[in-house]
Amino acid sequence: MQKKNSFYKWELLIWLWLAYFFNQGDRQIFNIALPLIKADLELSDAQLGLVGSIFILTLGICFPIAGFVGDIFNRKKIVGYSLLFWSLATFLTGFGTSLVHLILLRSLSVGGGEAFYAPAANGLIGQFHQKSRAFAMSIHQTSLYAGVIVSGALGGYIAQTYGWKNTFFLYGGAGVVLAIILFWRLQPAVSAVSNLTWSDQKRFIKTATLALISKPSAILLCVAFLSLVIVNVGYTTWMPTFLHEKFNLSIAEAGFNSMFYHHVFAFAGVILGGILSDKAALKAKKNRLVIQSLGLLLGAPFLYGMGQAESTFMTYVALSGFGFFRGLYEANLYATLFAVIEAAYRSTSVGLSAMFAFIIASLVPFLLGYLKPTLGLSDGLSALSVSFLIGGIAILIVLRFYFQKDSQLKTEEV
Repeated sequence: MQKKNSFYKWELLIWLWLAYFFNQGDRQIFNIALPLIKADLELSDAQLGLVGSIFILTLGICFPIAGFVGDIFNRKKIVGYSLLFWSLATFLTGFGTSLVHLILLRSLSVGGGEAFYAPAANGLIGQFHQKSRAFAMSIHQTSLYAGVIVSGALGGYIAQTYGWKNTFFLYGGAGVVLAIILFWRLQPAVSAVSNLTWSDQKRFIKTATLALISKPSAILLCVAFLSLVIVNVGYTTWMPTFLHEKFNLSIAEAGFNSMFYHHVFAFAGVILGGILSDKAALKAKKNRLVIQSLGLLLGAPFLYGMGQAESTFMTYVALSGFGFFRGLYEANLYATLFAVIEAAYRSTSVGLSAMFAFIIASLVPFLLGYLKPTLGLSDGLSALSVSFLIGGIAILIVLRFYFQKDSQLKTEEV
């Protein structure tokens, strides 16, 4: 029987927080080191953007498989092996000497390994946290911000001082050690639909997919998630380079400043959003949607200003505002989706929604890199604000027309 006492559910959150830290940190160290990698391997902006796009595309293709696996098999093992695989691939990326190496090691291997983490991890949190679900997921989400901030500072310093390859050696090696610890400390955690026959598994996959695509609320919430992913992959890929080139900051300074202000305020936004939404949801579940829509709609002007600001100070102000309102949205990222999805299909719903978002958003790093010589990064980054507006409107449509009906269709917790 699974250990569900009050202590373990918080210990679980600590280990998942650390795993997610390296999940995001391993992603960001590549973006921080882009100018150094470009010079060392003699690559173009479009080629660097292509590495980022294939990485996001790989995530998108693997996410639905990861979601199905996370609902059917042992989630502890999925999280542990996922962390081990992407950490080894990160370590080996440090030996890369060409575009092909980066695509194989970074885009395909790291991307494929990381894809299996989020569906299983969020399924675990939803499994062990019920009344504290949004708060627990908000805490887990802060690891994304911490991972990116620390990677911006530490990764940039190591890359600039000791070479970009050593950054990958450090992060990859640390991830391998953490994976061993997770295998030791995490309790076995399977879902209520484990041990199914192959025929039953196929039937389960079909039913789980229909649970998502048959509900307008779920589809529109996936559109809102897409709007976030488009912005995030564009911003995290090119913002360090933007500050380095526009304001002549060093690699270390650009890496730190591009991530620090944004993610500190996102940290505040996600914690505040998690606390407020859990309280507001006691009055009406739809209140989570109100907070989410405000996060995207109020964040859009700051996104636009981020690319157009003419001083570092105003750029950091825009980054901070964008981060805070992003945090408000992300505090309820899965809590609102889970409100219309049966508990047995949660990992699958996360995987399918991520597939939809990441496959489409995978074009963004390449497009920004391809258009960089003509459009420029200022206008390219500012254009991302349109995505937030579309996402905010999608949530308002859910709130107005579909949420009450779709949430009532959901079965009881299992």
